[in-house]
Amino acid sequence: MYIEGKNAIREALSRGETINKIMVDKNFQGRKDEIISSALKNKIKIEYLPRQILDKKSKTLHHQGYIAETVDFTYSSVEDILNKANEKNEEPFVVLLDGIEDPHNFGAIIRSCECAGVHGIIIPKNRACQVNETVIRSSTGAIANMLIAKVTNLKEAIEELKSRDVWVYAAEASGENIFSKTFRGGVAVIIGSEGKGVKPSVLSYCDGVLSIPLKGQVNSLNASVACGIVLFEVLRSKK
Repeated sequence: MYIEGKNAIREALSRGETINKIMVDKNFQGRKDEIISSALKNKIKIEYLPRQILDKKSKTLHHQGYIAETVDFTYSSVEDILNKANEKNEEPFVVLLDGIEDPHNFGAIIRSCECAGVHGIIIPKNRACQVNETVIRSSTGAIANMLIAKVTNLKEAIEELKSRDVWVYAAEASGENIFSKTFRGGVAVIIGSEGKGVKPSVLSYCDGVLSIPLKGQVNSLNASVACGIVLFEVLRSKK
Protein backbone atom coordinates (compact mmCIF):
# COMPACT_ATOMS: atom_id res chain seq x y z
CA MET A 1 0.00 0.00 0.00
CA TYR A 2 1.14 3.54 -0.73
CA ILE A 3 0.83 6.61 1.46
CA GLU A 4 0.93 9.78 -0.61
CA GLY A 5 1.50 13.43 0.22
CA LYS A 6 3.56 15.27 2.84
CA ASN A 7 0.99 15.40 5.65
CA ALA A 8 0.04 11.72 5.45
CA ILE A 9 3.67 10.57 5.34
CA ARG A 10 4.70 12.96 8.11
CA GLU A 11 1.98 11.51 10.37
CA ALA A 12 3.00 7.94 9.50
CA LEU A 13 6.63 8.71 10.37
CA SER A 14 5.68 10.38 13.64
CA ARG A 15 3.61 7.33 14.62
CA GLY A 16 6.48 4.97 13.87
CA GLU A 17 4.53 3.05 11.25
CA THR A 18 6.40 0.45 9.21
CA ILE A 19 7.57 2.08 5.99
CA ASN A 20 9.62 0.06 3.53
CA LYS A 21 10.82 3.02 1.49
CA ILE A 22 9.93 6.56 0.48
CA MET A 23 9.99 7.55 -3.18
CA VAL A 24 10.84 11.20 -3.61
CA ASP A 25 10.91 13.56 -6.58
CA LYS A 26 14.55 13.59 -7.70
CA ASN A 27 14.40 17.37 -7.94
CA PHE A 28 14.20 17.39 -4.11
CA GLN A 29 17.52 15.54 -3.76
CA GLY A 30 19.98 17.42 -1.57
CA ARG A 31 17.45 19.85 -0.09
CA LYS A 32 16.81 20.16 3.64
CA ASP A 33 13.48 18.45 4.11
CA GLU A 34 11.58 17.25 7.18
CA ILE A 35 10.41 14.02 5.58
CA ILE A 36 13.78 13.15 4.07
CA SER A 37 15.58 13.95 7.33
CA SER A 38 13.15 11.83 9.34
CA ALA A 39 13.49 8.93 6.88
CA LEU A 40 17.29 9.05 7.10
CA LYS A 41 17.16 9.22 10.88
CA ASN A 42 14.95 6.12 10.97
CA LYS A 43 17.07 4.32 8.36
CA ILE A 44 14.24 4.18 5.84
CA LYS A 45 15.34 3.75 2.26
CA ILE A 46 14.86 6.83 0.04
CA GLU A 47 14.52 6.37 -3.71
CA TYR A 48 14.77 9.50 -5.86
CA LEU A 49 12.68 9.19 -9.01
CA PRO A 50 11.62 11.43 -11.90
CA ARG A 51 8.32 13.19 -11.38
CA GLN A 52 6.67 11.34 -14.26
CA ILE A 53 7.41 7.97 -12.64
CA LEU A 54 5.86 9.14 -9.35
CA ASP A 55 2.82 10.27 -11.34
CA LYS A 56 2.46 6.77 -12.80
CA LYS A 57 2.74 5.12 -9.38
CA SER A 58 0.33 7.53 -7.73
CA LYS A 59 -3.22 6.39 -7.04
CA THR A 60 -4.43 9.82 -5.93
CA LEU A 61 -2.58 12.07 -8.40
CA HIS A 62 -1.78 14.39 -5.48
CA HIS A 63 1.46 12.93 -4.14
CA GLN A 64 3.31 16.30 -3.85
CA GLY A 65 6.54 14.54 -4.78
CA TYR A 66 6.39 11.97 -1.95
CA ILE A 67 5.08 8.38 -1.99
CA ALA A 68 5.77 5.97 0.88
CA GLU A 69 5.56 2.23 0.39
CA THR A 70 4.14 0.65 3.54
CA VAL A 71 2.43 -2.49 4.78
CA ASP A 72 -1.32 -2.87 4.36
CA PHE A 73 -3.50 -0.98 6.82
CA THR A 74 -4.03 -2.82 10.10
CA TYR A 75 -7.64 -2.90 11.23
CA SER A 76 -8.65 -2.91 14.87
CA SER A 77 -11.60 -4.57 16.63
CA VAL A 78 -14.69 -3.11 18.28
CA GLU A 79 -13.15 -4.17 21.59
CA ASP A 80 -9.99 -2.19 20.77
CA ILE A 81 -12.11 0.93 20.25
CA LEU A 82 -13.95 0.50 23.55
CA ASN A 83 -10.67 -0.18 25.34
CA LYS A 84 -9.24 3.05 23.93
CA ALA A 85 -12.13 5.01 25.46
CA ASN A 86 -11.64 3.22 28.77
CA GLU A 87 -7.89 3.90 28.80
CA LYS A 88 -8.59 7.61 28.28
CA ASN A 89 -11.24 7.49 31.04
CA GLU A 90 -13.82 8.75 28.54
CA GLU A 91 -17.28 7.61 27.54
CA PRO A 92 -17.18 5.78 24.20
CA PHE A 93 -17.65 7.95 21.13
CA VAL A 94 -17.95 5.82 17.99
CA VAL A 95 -18.94 6.24 14.35
CA LEU A 96 -20.37 3.43 12.22
CA LEU A 97 -20.47 3.73 8.43
CA ASP A 98 -23.26 1.88 6.66
CA GLY A 99 -22.08 1.42 3.09
CA ILE A 100 -19.95 4.51 2.42
CA GLU A 101 -18.45 3.87 -1.02
CA ASP A 102 -16.64 7.10 -1.95
CA PRO A 103 -13.03 7.00 -0.67
CA HIS A 104 -12.89 10.80 -0.55
CA ASN A 105 -15.95 10.84 1.71
CA PHE A 106 -14.44 8.10 3.86
CA GLY A 107 -11.19 10.05 4.22
CA ALA A 108 -13.02 13.26 5.08
CA ILE A 109 -15.10 11.41 7.69
CA ILE A 110 -11.93 10.05 9.28
CA ARG A 111 -10.58 13.59 9.49
CA SER A 112 -13.78 14.88 11.15
CA CYS A 113 -13.80 11.94 13.57
CA GLU A 114 -10.20 12.55 14.60
CA CYS A 115 -10.87 16.25 15.16
CA ALA A 116 -13.96 15.45 17.25
CA GLY A 117 -12.18 12.96 19.49
CA VAL A 118 -13.98 9.87 18.21
CA HIS A 119 -12.39 6.72 19.62
CA GLY A 120 -12.93 4.63 16.52
CA ILE A 121 -14.84 3.95 13.32
CA ILE A 122 -16.63 0.72 12.44
CA ILE A 123 -17.15 -0.27 8.80
CA PRO A 124 -18.72 -3.34 7.16
CA LYS A 125 -16.46 -5.85 5.48
CA ASN A 126 -18.54 -6.02 2.30
CA ARG A 127 -20.21 -3.54 -0.07
CA ALA A 128 -18.35 -0.55 1.35
CA CYS A 129 -15.13 1.34 0.78
CA GLN A 130 -12.12 -0.12 2.57
CA VAL A 131 -8.99 1.76 3.59
CA ASN A 132 -6.92 2.45 0.48
CA GLU A 133 -4.46 5.04 -0.81
CA THR A 134 -7.18 7.56 -1.65
CA VAL A 135 -8.76 7.23 1.79
CA ILE A 136 -5.39 7.72 3.47
CA ARG A 137 -4.62 10.75 1.32
CA SER A 138 -8.08 12.28 1.85
CA SER A 139 -7.77 11.95 5.63
CA THR A 140 -4.72 14.28 5.47
CA GLY A 141 -2.88 12.24 8.08
CA ALA A 142 -5.79 11.80 10.50
CA ILE A 143 -5.99 8.07 9.84
CA ALA A 144 -2.71 7.62 11.74
CA ASN A 145 -4.60 8.53 14.93
CA MET A 146 -7.83 6.65 14.26
CA LEU A 147 -8.80 3.04 15.06
CA ILE A 148 -10.91 1.46 12.32
CA ALA A 149 -12.68 -1.85 12.87
CA LYS A 150 -13.95 -3.95 9.98
CA VAL A 151 -16.86 -6.23 10.86
CA THR A 152 -18.82 -8.89 9.03
CA ASN A 153 -22.16 -7.85 10.49
CA LEU A 154 -22.89 -4.22 11.35
CA LYS A 155 -25.97 -5.16 13.37
CA GLU A 156 -23.92 -7.39 15.65
CA ALA A 157 -21.51 -4.50 16.21
CA ILE A 158 -24.45 -2.30 17.18
CA GLU A 159 -25.67 -4.92 19.64
CA GLU A 160 -22.18 -5.13 21.16
CA LEU A 161 -22.07 -1.35 21.63
CA LYS A 162 -25.52 -1.30 23.21
CA SER A 163 -24.54 -4.10 25.59
CA ARG A 164 -21.73 -1.79 26.76
CA ASP A 165 -24.20 1.03 27.53
CA VAL A 166 -23.50 2.98 24.34
CA TRP A 167 -26.50 4.81 22.86
CA VAL A 168 -26.67 4.22 19.09
CA TYR A 169 -28.23 6.84 16.80
CA ALA A 170 -28.65 6.93 13.03
CA ALA A 171 -28.23 10.19 11.14
CA GLU A 172 -31.20 10.22 8.76
CA ALA A 173 -34.00 12.41 7.47
CA SER A 174 -37.34 12.49 9.30
CA GLY A 175 -35.80 11.92 12.70
CA GLU A 176 -35.53 14.01 15.85
CA ASN A 177 -34.03 17.47 15.41
CA ILE A 178 -30.45 16.95 16.56
CA PHE A 179 -30.23 20.51 17.90
CA SER A 180 -33.03 19.71 20.39
CA LYS A 181 -31.38 16.53 21.64
CA THR A 182 -29.36 16.21 24.85
CA PHE A 183 -26.72 13.49 24.81
CA ARG A 184 -25.51 11.58 27.83
CA GLY A 185 -23.18 8.61 28.26
CA GLY A 186 -21.47 6.74 25.46
CA VAL A 187 -22.66 7.66 21.97
CA ALA A 188 -22.37 5.97 18.60
CA VAL A 189 -23.51 7.62 15.36
CA ILE A 190 -24.35 5.75 12.16
CA ILE A 191 -23.75 7.52 8.84
CA GLY A 192 -25.42 5.93 5.82
CA SER A 193 -24.31 5.53 2.24
CA GLU A 194 -24.22 8.46 -0.14
CA GLY A 195 -27.26 7.35 -2.13
CA LYS A 196 -29.43 5.19 0.11
CA GLY A 197 -28.66 6.36 3.64
CA VAL A 198 -28.86 3.98 6.58
CA LYS A 199 -30.53 0.70 5.65
CA PRO A 200 -33.96 0.05 7.27
CA SER A 201 -32.66 -3.21 8.76
CA VAL A 202 -29.90 -1.25 10.52
CA LEU A 203 -32.27 1.53 11.61
CA SER A 204 -34.37 -1.01 13.49
CA TYR A 205 -31.44 -1.68 15.83
CA CYS A 206 -30.90 1.98 16.73
CA ASP A 207 -31.97 3.81 19.87
CA GLY A 208 -33.06 6.80 17.82
CA VAL A 209 -32.83 8.69 14.56
CA LEU A 210 -31.28 12.17 14.37
CA SER A 211 -31.87 14.73 11.65
CA ILE A 212 -30.20 17.99 10.70
CA PRO A 213 -32.84 20.62 9.82
CA LEU A 214 -32.30 21.90 6.28
CA LYS A 215 -33.45 25.25 4.91
CA GLY A 216 -32.72 24.85 1.20
CA GLN A 217 -34.37 22.95 -1.62
CA VAL A 218 -31.86 20.09 -1.62
CA ASN A 219 -33.00 17.42 0.83
CA SER A 220 -29.68 15.93 1.88
CA LEU A 221 -26.09 16.77 2.79
CA ASN A 222 -22.88 15.13 1.70
CA ALA A 223 -22.18 12.21 4.06
CA SER A 224 -18.90 13.63 5.35
CA VAL A 225 -20.46 17.08 5.95
CA ALA A 226 -23.41 15.55 7.80
CA CYS A 227 -21.05 13.45 9.90
CA GLY A 228 -19.05 16.50 10.97
CA ILE A 229 -22.15 18.45 11.97
CA VAL A 230 -23.56 15.56 13.99
CA LEU A 231 -20.30 14.83 15.80
CA PHE A 232 -19.70 18.37 16.93
CA GLU A 233 -23.31 18.82 17.98
CA VAL A 234 -22.92 15.74 20.19
CA LEU A 235 -19.82 17.35 21.72
CA ARG A 236 -21.58 20.67 22.19
CA SER A 237 -24.56 19.03 23.88
CA LYS A 238 -22.38 17.09 26.29
CA LYS A 239 -20.64 20.25 27.41
